Amino acid sequence: MTLGRGVPVKERAYTYTKAQILDGVLAGGALISEGQISQALGISRTPVREAFLRLEAEGLLRLYPKRGAVVVPVSAKEVEAVLETRELIESFAAEKIARLGDEALAQLVEVLRTRIEEQTQLREAGDGKGFVAADQAFHQLIVSAADNPILLDLYAGLRDRQQRMGLSAVAHDHDRLSTTNREHIKLVDLLERGDIAGYRKALREHLGGTRAAVLHGG
Repeated sequence: MTLGRGVPVKERAYTYTKAQILDGVLAGGALISEGQISQALGISRTPVREAFLRLEAEGLLRLYPKRGAVVVPVSAKEVEAVLETRELIESFAAEKIARLGDEALAQLVEVLRTRIEEQTQLREAGDGKGFVAADQAFHQLIVSAADNPILLDLYAGLRDRQQRMGLSAVAHDHDRLSTTNREHIKLVDLLERGDIAGYRKALREHLGGTRAAVLHGG
């Protein structure tokens, strides 16, 4: 990860450490020290200490005085909470999308299918991280189409947790990329037909696959 030298050191320490956690480089349960991060970035320990405090407040680190910090693992409770919230938001978004006019719906479907093509290319290239980011973008497009900024902000607040869970799912289920591609195609087909009951069922199954992959990895 490249961080510009113009970025304040405490922000560099925070961004670097958080990226290491979200990308799975620092796995749940890993013990890290201020010295480890300061050495990697070539900075003093003070901004690293501030970054660790900030990450502890976000629930990503648990600090132990004079020992360092432990990366908080993704818990089963967190997985359930995130996926339940996603199901509620994305199902509601689908209901609103069903009330869009034919032209607006056709435009959305076209964009979603383009995103699926991009995901296919990332899958074929073996780019798991890129695929997970594209997966998040795909679902966020659906939520955005509901045209509810408060709901979209709530959904965006799940981004970090979704990234961590998505990478964990990919790491523990080698077929997850192909399965996700197929499930996304099905979701778009159901949206296009206006089959919201079918969409809800397919979405629940789609999120259930993530749940199984993440919890199996834990």
